[in-house]
Amino acid sequence: ALTVRFITRRFIGDYDPTLEMIYRHAAVIDGEMVHFEILDTAGQEEDSLQIEEKIKWGDGFAVVYSVTDRCSFDEVMRLCFLINHIHSSPKRSGGTDQPPVVIVANKKDLQFDRMVSTQDGENLAKALKLPFYEIS
Repeated sequence: ALTVRFITRRFIGDYDPTLEMIYRHAAVIDGEMVHFEILDTAGQEEDSLQIEEKIKWGDGFAVVYSVTDRCSFDEVMRLCFLINHIHSSPKRSGGTDQPPVVIVANKKDLQFDRMVSTQDGENLAKALKLPFYEIS
């Protein structure tokens, strides 16, 4: 839903959250046309080789968790570690430039179902030295 919202500027509540998709989108950012290819992994359980291939594919990452799902929050640190590890590998070209990563807490409007506090998200982002946003 977050990816579709970014591309269409509309919230579409009826979608298959288990379907992995690649979206293509162009937008003007700071006066320059930017072409995006966005891989929405849909957060499905995958083996480590699949995750590694997807991380190698990306040039930037939004690590998204739901404030109503503690398990999704618990995955954030592992995913950020993998991104850092894979992109700092000497096998990658350059090997030293880290891709941009942002942590995004989703579903902040579902206050009664909240399992992860804003403070928890902020603390994790601060520990990882990454930007943090809580959205709905």
